[in-house]
Amino acid sequence: MKFPLGTILATPAAVALLRSKGVSPIDLLIRHASGDWGDVYAQDAVANNEAMHSGARIFSAYQIGQNKVWIITEADRSSTCLLLPSEY
Repeated sequence: MKFPLGTILATPAAVALLRSKGVSPIDLLIRHASGDWGDVYAQDAVANNEAMHSGARIFSAYQIGQNKVWIITEADRSSTCLLLPSEY
Protein backbone atom coordinates (compact mmCIF):
# COMPACT_ATOMS: atom_id res chain seq x y z
CA MET A 1 0.00 0.00 0.00
CA LYS A 2 1.52 3.28 -1.14
CA PHE A 3 -0.72 5.56 0.96
CA PRO A 4 -3.32 5.21 3.74
CA LEU A 5 -6.96 4.88 2.73
CA GLY A 6 -8.53 6.08 5.98
CA THR A 7 -12.17 5.16 6.51
CA ILE A 8 -13.51 3.27 3.51
CA LEU A 9 -16.95 4.26 2.24
CA ALA A 10 -19.03 3.17 -0.74
CA THR A 11 -22.27 4.40 -2.17
CA PRO A 12 -25.13 1.91 -2.45
CA ALA A 13 -25.12 2.29 -6.25
CA ALA A 14 -21.40 1.50 -6.49
CA VAL A 15 -21.82 -1.56 -4.28
CA ALA A 16 -24.82 -2.75 -6.32
CA LEU A 17 -22.94 -2.36 -9.61
CA LEU A 18 -19.89 -4.23 -8.33
CA ARG A 19 -22.04 -6.99 -6.87
CA SER A 20 -24.00 -7.38 -10.12
CA LYS A 21 -20.74 -7.78 -12.07
CA GLY A 22 -19.06 -10.08 -9.53
CA VAL A 23 -16.31 -7.56 -8.79
CA SER A 24 -14.90 -7.29 -5.28
CA PRO A 25 -14.58 -3.73 -3.93
CA ILE A 26 -11.52 -4.97 -2.02
CA ASP A 27 -9.80 -5.86 -5.30
CA LEU A 28 -10.36 -2.34 -6.62
CA LEU A 29 -9.17 -0.81 -3.36
CA ILE A 30 -5.99 -2.88 -3.53
CA ARG A 31 -5.36 -1.67 -7.08
CA HIS A 32 -5.99 1.94 -6.03
CA ALA A 33 -3.75 1.75 -2.94
CA SER A 34 -0.93 0.15 -4.92
CA GLY A 35 -0.85 2.89 -7.58
CA ASP A 36 -2.87 1.23 -10.35
CA TRP A 37 -5.11 4.16 -11.26
CA GLY A 38 -7.19 2.21 -13.78
CA ASP A 39 -8.74 4.13 -16.66
CA VAL A 40 -7.66 7.72 -16.01
CA TYR A 41 -6.17 10.29 -18.36
CA ALA A 42 -2.37 10.48 -18.41
CA GLN A 43 -2.39 13.85 -16.64
CA ASP A 44 -4.54 12.39 -13.84
CA ALA A 45 -2.06 9.53 -13.40
CA VAL A 46 0.78 12.06 -13.14
CA ALA A 47 -1.24 14.10 -10.63
CA ASN A 48 -1.94 10.96 -8.57
CA ASN A 49 1.75 10.04 -8.51
CA GLU A 50 2.60 13.53 -7.29
CA ALA A 51 -0.30 13.47 -4.80
CA MET A 52 1.15 10.45 -3.04
CA HIS A 53 4.01 12.72 -1.94
CA SER A 54 2.34 16.13 -1.79
CA GLY A 55 -0.77 15.06 0.10
CA ALA A 56 -3.35 15.98 -2.55
CA ARG A 57 -6.49 14.01 -3.43
CA ILE A 58 -6.00 10.70 -5.29
CA PHE A 59 -8.45 9.57 -7.96
CA SER A 60 -8.83 6.22 -9.76
CA ALA A 61 -11.42 5.04 -12.28
CA TYR A 62 -12.16 1.44 -13.19
CA GLN A 63 -14.26 0.25 -16.10
CA ILE A 64 -16.88 -2.23 -14.89
CA GLY A 65 -18.88 -3.49 -17.85
CA GLN A 66 -20.47 -0.44 -19.48
CA ASN A 67 -19.97 1.66 -16.33
CA LYS A 68 -17.14 3.12 -14.32
CA VAL A 69 -16.48 3.12 -10.61
CA TRP A 70 -14.45 5.96 -9.19
CA ILE A 71 -12.32 5.71 -6.08
CA ILE A 72 -11.30 8.94 -4.38
CA THR A 73 -8.95 9.20 -1.42
CA GLU A 74 -9.20 12.58 0.29
CA ALA A 75 -6.14 14.81 0.54
CA ASP A 76 -5.86 14.34 4.30
CA ARG A 77 -6.13 10.55 3.82
CA SER A 78 -9.02 10.44 6.29
CA SER A 79 -11.30 8.55 3.90
CA THR A 80 -11.62 6.76 0.59
CA CYS A 81 -14.93 6.46 -1.25
CA LEU A 82 -16.11 4.19 -4.05
CA LEU A 83 -18.82 5.84 -6.13
CA LEU A 84 -20.25 6.15 -9.61
CA PRO A 85 -19.33 9.23 -11.68
CA SER A 86 -22.98 10.31 -11.69
CA GLU A 87 -22.87 10.54 -7.89
CA TYR A 88 -19.97 13.00 -7.73
